[in-house]
Parts: sequence; C-alpha cells; structure tokens
Amino acid sequence: MKRARVACFGAVHEAVEVEGRLQLADGRTVSEKEVVWLPPVEPRTTFALGLNYADHASELDFKAPEEPLVFLKGPNTFVGHLGQTRRPSNISYMHYECELAVVISKRGKKIKRENAYEYVTGYTIANDYAIRDYLENYYRPNLRVKNRDHCTPIGPWFVEAAHIEDPMNLALRTYVNGVLTQEGSTRDMVFDIPDLIEYLSSFMTLNENDVILTGTPKGTVNVVAGDVVVTEIEGLGRLVNTIVGDEIF
Repeated sequence: MKRARVACFGAVHEAVEVEGRLQLADGRTVSEKEVVWLPPVEPRTTFALGLNYADHASELDFKAPEEPLVFLKGPNTFVGHLGQTRRPSNISYMHYECELAVVISKRGKKIKRENAYEYVTGYTIANDYAIRDYLENYYRPNLRVKNRDHCTPIGPWFVEAAHIEDPMNLALRTYVNGVLTQEGSTRDMVFDIPDLIEYLSSFMTLNENDVILTGTPKGTVNVVAGDVVVTEIEGLGRLVNTIVGDEIF
C-alpha cells in the first residue's frame, strides 16, 4: 500500500492511493492536484551517502570509497511532491540525485547485517540536489551543498517494506522536461542497505523515522530555472519537482 501525507481542508492528513485518487483517513477522497503534498515521513536524523555508486564516482573522477561517506541533513531541506527547489542566480552547475530513501522502523545499535531489514519500515524516493559550485570536495560537501531549504524533494509515497520484494534490485530513472537523463539500479550500490545499517549502528543509535539516502547512479546533469525534474524508482512511484529562480522569492 502507498501512503502519503498531504495538506487540505485546513489540516494535515494521512492518505492512501485508491483508484488514482487520494483517500484521506476520514474517508473523503480528493484528486492529487487538490492537495499540498508533504514529505511522506517526518525524518528524525537523515544520513546521506556520497559516491555510493561506482559509476557515479567514476564520472566525477573518483574511485569508489572503501568506507561509507556519510553526512547529515537537517529537516529544513525536505519538500514534498510537486514542490519547488530554488536555484541561486550566482551558480553555474546544479544537479539532481535520484536516491532510494530507507526509513528506519525502531531503535537499534550494533545491528548485524543479517538482521538489518528487521529495522526497515519502508522506502520512499528522494531527489537530493547538489550545487557543485559550493563543493569543497566530493568527500566533504559543505552545508550550502546539502542543507539548503527545500533542496531535497521526497515522496510522494511511503511504501512499506513488505511490499518491496528486493530493495537491492530496483530501477532508478530521472527525466528532465520529459527526457530520460539518468538510469541505474540499486543493485549497483557500493554499500548495500544492510552494510549501511550495520555501519551506522556500529557507533551510534538508530531511531524510528531516521532516514538513509543511499546515493545516486551516474547521469547527473545541470538543471536550470523552469526545468521539471521527475525522479522515479521501481515500485515507489514518480516524484515531480520544479526548479525556480531567485525572482520567485
């Protein structure tokens, strides 16, 4: 079942997909365009992976890392489906990153990889934009790269883990203005989901609604104001986002 969080009728509602419409918890149904889409989960701590696909690392002239490259993201970064992401006027290169987002189900520490999926409640799509102009280097992105307001669309749906047969074999695709620009598979991650859960929990406690953004494959290209970017992951849906310029603000 696909679940969402939306705002309509002056309140925030939990919703599910029923025959192409959204059914609210109180039984009312609305179309997808009658609501404001919110992030389908409210992340607690968000971990983002750098260079977790070997082909993406190679297109940036880096070798795949020997240990996960992880940085943290604040809650201000997230925006829902059909939202807008700002491209500053003084930059030259901003690109999308289609990523599988893993949502943690319960508190845990020192989790072994063979038990890792017991700590996953489900999955959603994230598009973690990066501005290359602001990068100090690809191993240590500074705050302006990954913690700008609304730089990470997420959603539209949260899908429970039981409904995804193999999260390590899902197709990922990105379209810019309807043109396919990125294509890959979660099977090509350098560090898979159990690896990441074991690694992170080896030195810190994971909690319910923590989120792991698992990295992006090759095929990232520059986007500009007015572009409509669609990131999709097999079984999870299509996340739509529009790039806007400074003049909107």
